Amino acid sequence: MQNPVASDKAAGLVPLTIGAIGVVFGDIGTSPLYALRECFAGPHPLAADVPHILGVVSLIFWSVMLSVSLKYGLVIMRADNRGEGGSLALLALVQKVTSNPRAAYAVMVLGIFAAALFYGDSMITPAISVLSAVEGLEVRAPALGDYVVPITLFILGGLFLVQRRGTALLGILFGPVMITWFSVLAILGVIHILRAPEILWALNPLYAVNFFILDGWTAFLALGSVVLAVTGAEALYSDMGHFGRKPIRTAWFAFVFPALMLNYFGQGALLLHTPEAAVSPLYHMVPDWGLLPLVGLATAAAVIASQAVISGAFSVTQQAIQLGYLPRLKTLHTSRTAMGQIYVPFVNWMLLIAIAALVVGFGSSSNLASAYGIAVTGTMLIDGILILTVITALWRWKTWAVVTAAILFFIIDMSFFIANATKITHGGWFPLVIAIVAFILLTTWKRGRALLMQRLEKDAMSVESFLGALSSRVTRVPGTAVFMTGHSGGIPHALLHNLKHNKVLHERNLLLTVHVQSAAHVPDSQRLEIEDLSGGFTRVLIHYGFMDDPDVPAALALGAGVGMPYKPMDTSFFLSRETIIPSRHPPGMAIWREKLFAWMSRNAASAMDFFKLPTNRVVELGTQIEI
Repeated sequence: MQNPVASDKAAGLVPLTIGAIGVVFGDIGTSPLYALRECFAGPHPLAADVPHILGVVSLIFWSVMLSVSLKYGLVIMRADNRGEGGSLALLALVQKVTSNPRAAYAVMVLGIFAAALFYGDSMITPAISVLSAVEGLEVRAPALGDYVVPITLFILGGLFLVQRRGTALLGILFGPVMITWFSVLAILGVIHILRAPEILWALNPLYAVNFFILDGWTAFLALGSVVLAVTGAEALYSDMGHFGRKPIRTAWFAFVFPALMLNYFGQGALLLHTPEAAVSPLYHMVPDWGLLPLVGLATAAAVIASQAVISGAFSVTQQAIQLGYLPRLKTLHTSRTAMGQIYVPFVNWMLLIAIAALVVGFGSSSNLASAYGIAVTGTMLIDGILILTVITALWRWKTWAVVTAAILFFIIDMSFFIANATKITHGGWFPLVIAIVAFILLTTWKRGRALLMQRLEKDAMSVESFLGALSSRVTRVPGTAVFMTGHSGGIPHALLHNLKHNKVLHERNLLLTVHVQSAAHVPDSQRLEIEDLSGGFTRVLIHYGFMDDPDVPAALALGAGVGMPYKPMDTSFFLSRETIIPSRHPPGMAIWREKLFAWMSRNAASAMDFFKLPTNRVVELGTQIEI
């Protein structure tokens, strides 16, 4: 008799696996459009002869096998932070097991820079994916080449315009479209492999080794193009919180990986007999009648790949805000049922401007390929370093296993990174500039907030002193006042300002601090921490994970179960709005960073919107603070 529990799990696995195919693998799934092409027609073109074709295809196969399947699929995906993945989740996990202050700081810098590199990747992926798909029109009719850039801009512009409405309707098509795409890739691959089965010799890693022996430095430079076959590998880990480890692994090993490899081997088989097809191997795999349908399908797949990284940029931004690396930004939820579906207008329009500039400035996917690899390989290198910390300090692998993993990951990641570093002057500078700017913003805000909290705590009156000095003659008015403060010690400035100017106190006063933990999610049972301070004062800590959606009124409503009833119409929220005054006095930052922090603070979204406070129950009090 069939186990009903096992049957339910299997039934749930199927839709999650289909969803993972539609979302997780868009980036790596569109790599066949340009990866092999760049090896033979890119900035360091190889001769399309038998040794080079077998060597490159072998190198692609083993790169994907070791870097994607082994490193990400089997090792890094084990390092989940309460089910969540991604660079910031991995950073939070590593920080738990890093006791040395210098090591902890180095780990923090690496993790932040990996997140910063993602923004560069999220700009290049939509540009190169859609461009390479639309360029199929040139294969059919070279005269259409002048329309490639306008068509690409039109498609990308439409994609960013619909972000505000959410992706629920579009998301329904993701799974079926990507399943069709990977199926077509596999079928085309099989057809051409049957015509030239000798391409299967490339499964032997000796052909990759022979490629390096044959070409030396040129073969090493070719790694800068081979790495295009593994772009998107980090999505297996970063999207783990949405679909789970098992569905992503199932989709990869049972469907996506075989389909991609069949296509790469099929492209190699095509080149064995038609070397001139190297200018666009994928589109030359189909007869003339199938070219336009393939261009349409490739464009749809490219749009899905673009949507995945756009949503990823929104998600990374939300995590960075929650962890204190970015100021509050206006965030809209586009779904009432899926918490992770969000829209960040500022990020959306900045991405569109940058992507449009990339498309116009570079003009072709081949030119963009030179800028693509540096962000991906940088992220992969950092992920490799962080996971080595996890397997050493948290999982406590045996020494021989740690050394083996370290050598394997370091050789692969460093080789890819150095090979791509040679392309910095050919466009690779762009994602580095974006990453450096993002890194400066992230670290400036984090440091600035730390200095601000130090100043507030230094100037804050202790609770004991305040309660001891509080006169019984102060007028008490009915209701509850919630004073929100960034630090959980002392009396909030908003309370002191309210008492100074209005000469009254409420019957019940909550000193409320929102605390974001390194865990991805915090259950409702652990949401509130309440401490009675006497005299009508209560200290309240609200705990959220870095992937949770802050909703202060909803959290306060949980207090009814622990003797702290919440009546919305009898409650007023008092907020302190700090105006930052840059100063050269220590222990601040460089003056230009202090001015940057002040600018970021002025442009931060209102706490009222961010914490979902009722607009008609909020009082905001301003104060100037010099850091």
